Formats: sequence, C-alpha cells, structure tokens
Amino acid sequence: MKFKALATFACISAFATAAFPAHAEWITRVTDGIMGTRITVELWTEDKASAEAAIDAVLDGMRHIDESMSTYKPTSEVSQVNARAADGPMMISKELFNLLIKAKEYSVITDGAFDITYASVGYLYNFPKHVRPNEMQIAKALPAVDYRHVILDPKSQTVQFTQKGVRIDLGGIAKGYSVDCGIDVLKAHGFTRAYVSAGGDSRIIGDRFGKPWMVGIRDPRKGEGELIASVPLVDAAISTSGDYERFFDEGGVRYHHIIDPRTGHSASKVRSATIIGPYATRTDGLSKTAFVLGPEKAMEIYNRIDDIDAIIVKLDGTVIYSKGMQRGKATPPPGPSPQ
Repeated sequence: MKFKALATFACISAFATAAFPAHAEWITRVTDGIMGTRITVELWTEDKASAEAAIDAVLDGMRHIDESMSTYKPTSEVSQVNARAADGPMMISKELFNLLIKAKEYSVITDGAFDITYASVGYLYNFPKHVRPNEMQIAKALPAVDYRHVILDPKSQTVQFTQKGVRIDLGGIAKGYSVDCGIDVLKAHGFTRAYVSAGGDSRIIGDRFGKPWMVGIRDPRKGEGELIASVPLVDAAISTSGDYERFFDEGGVRYHHIIDPRTGHSASKVRSATIIGPYATRTDGLSKTAFVLGPEKAMEIYNRIDDIDAIIVKLDGTVIYSKGMQRGKATPPPGPSPQ
C-alpha cells in the first residue's frame, strides 16, 4: 500500500495513554462552525500550554480561509471574484491564486469531473430548504460551467472569467487545504504526532508510537459508527465524500451537494469515495471524481496517479479498491457485507 496514515477522532480517543509519562498527554479540541463543519485538532505533547497555543493558531488559520473563500460570505475574496471577474482581469491574493491553479490541475487530471465552476449551477440548490433548480434553469446556467472559463495570469496574479454567469466555489478543495495549513502550523510549532480534520478531510503526522493509526470508513447507508472497512495508516491524508453529507430525498431521488458539471444534476454514480494520499488538498480534490465518472472510470484515473489510493462504495454497496491497496490492509468490520 502506498500510504499509511490517519485515524478518526473516535479511533484516536480510544488510544490509551496510561503507558506514557504522566506529563505527556493527548490534547484534543473540537470546534463547530468553521467552514460549516466540525474541526478536530489532536496532538501529543509534554507542554499543554504550548499545545493549546498551537491549536489556537490552527483554528485562526481556518477562520481566515473561511472568511476568504466562503461563498456564503458576500465580503469574502471568492464572492468578490464571482461578482467582478467577468468584467475583466482581477488581481487576487497569492493564496487564492495558487489554490485556483491547483483546482484547475485537478480538473485536467479528472477529465473535468472536478470543476469549481459547477457553482454556476450549484448556487441554484439549497439543500437545507430542499430547493433545486428546474430543467429550464439548469439549461440556462450550464454553459457557464467549464473550468476553462477561468483564466489565470501568473505574471499579474489575476483571474478573469471569459463570460457572464460563471461562478466558482472552492467547497470541494478548501477544507482539505485548510487541513494541510493546520498541519503546517503544528509542524512549525514542533509537534510530531498530531491529527487535524475538517469534516470528511483529515491528515495526521506521526504514528501511534510504533503502531499505525486506524481510520474507519463509514458505511454510507448507516450511522456514523457503522463502518465498511478500517485501514491502518501513518503520515498521510484521507478524504471521504458521500451522498449522505448534504442532501434531501424527493420522489425517490436523492439530491446532494456533489454536482455533475456536465449535467448540473447531483452526481450519483457511487455512494461514497475515499482517497488516501500525501496531502488533504489532493485527497479532497480527487474524492468527488467517482460520483461524476462512475467507479470504473474513476478507478482508472486513480490507478494512474502514483501517490494516491482509493476505496469506492458502489451503488449496490460493493466496495472496490485501487490497485495500490493490498486487500488485506483494509479490514471489513465483523458481520455481513453492506447491502
């Protein structure tokens, strides 16, 4: 298996610390409300005060990313880009420029399955209120969905949209990016065993004192404690995207937040996809591909990328693995296979 990494908060919390010196401990903080999700930071430390200060710095960085990149905040830099970039080149921060470049790279890698301009249609959905666009609205907005409409000039550090109606949304990559930034903060503070998660995107550094961490992958049709597999990992990131995150059911159809950029409808070719790799920005950006392309085509793409592995739950509940994963490394939980 290419990567070993990560543990969910539940797995981490279960790790006994009694065998270690009394002055060394796991420090954990769980925070809701940043980027619309739950943030968990956990680290091993001999200095509680420095650990708390480092966690404060991680959360401050995530709040900055939320303020800069949220489309729900009209003052955010991304909202300003959506309002003005169709009028001409617009200078943006280096941080946002670099992330837009990365997003376009993933669009190329995934044959357009990952496309931040999906928001040109996606903004018409309101999942908490069970609102979805009709076919006429989708047809009118769909021509604006194409990552090639986003023109980036590295010399002037500007972004420009080629036509009116183009909108971007970094929700498919920003949480992973924030996790990587959090890990960088902890490394800069000298921590060598730590875990940072933002919703379904997580990354760890270090191991469990000679043993791998265990990550549980949720059964997409059952509760949070029900798993389809557990994977031993060390020093890596993991992202899981599922059709159970933000959705509503209507007329026997599940409408969820992962939008197919080709159709403007919810992409529903798998139940969930989990990507394991070196950085959460990468795993986050690649975890939506299977929903758009389907498990077989997506797995072809995943298998071409040297530094990632993938676990996909198909529509019938079957679990498939990328060729880089040794089947024995992912252990199904006791009981019958998911249906």
